[in-house]
Amino acid sequence: MPKAPATSPPPPAVPRRSRVLIADDNEPNRELLEVYLAELDCEISTAVDGRDTLDKVAAHQPDVILLDVMMPKLSGFEVCQQLKSDPKTSPIMIMMVTALGELGDIERAVEAGTDDFLSKPVNKVELVKRVENMLRLRHVSDELERLRSYIRTMDDDQPPRAH
Repeated sequence: MPKAPATSPPPPAVPRRSRVLIADDNEPNRELLEVYLAELDCEISTAVDGRDTLDKVAAHQPDVILLDVMMPKLSGFEVCQQLKSDPKTSPIMIMMVTALGELGDIERAVEAGTDDFLSKPVNKVELVKRVENMLRLRHVSDELERLRSYIRTMDDDQPPRAH
């Protein structure tokens, strides 16, 4: 029986510009984080409270969210938990940025599903490096999922094997 011709994997997806959402109810904090991240090649949007964050996620589909814990309308913990419990938004990388330093707050952030956390005051070099790493990880995860999907379609196209 002749072998089916080998099919090469699809070319890598055309990369889009990375997107970062900064969610903080304090305007000077948002502006500072925006200035710190200006050197990265990414689109930056901002949100002013928990509800606004969810709206911006739906509109902009960010790759990474810098999420303040203490915000009006919905806390960062609540926003994180909602995003991580939804299959459409769970792949978004979330870094909680907080002035809270208690061990219980860190545990609560981890339970909510955060991928990382950073204490205020934020160190610029640490912030930029962590965001770069989160963006890289997000893009690798997206590529892995794309290739898994391709493999599934290849398996579906193969005739059943005789035993």
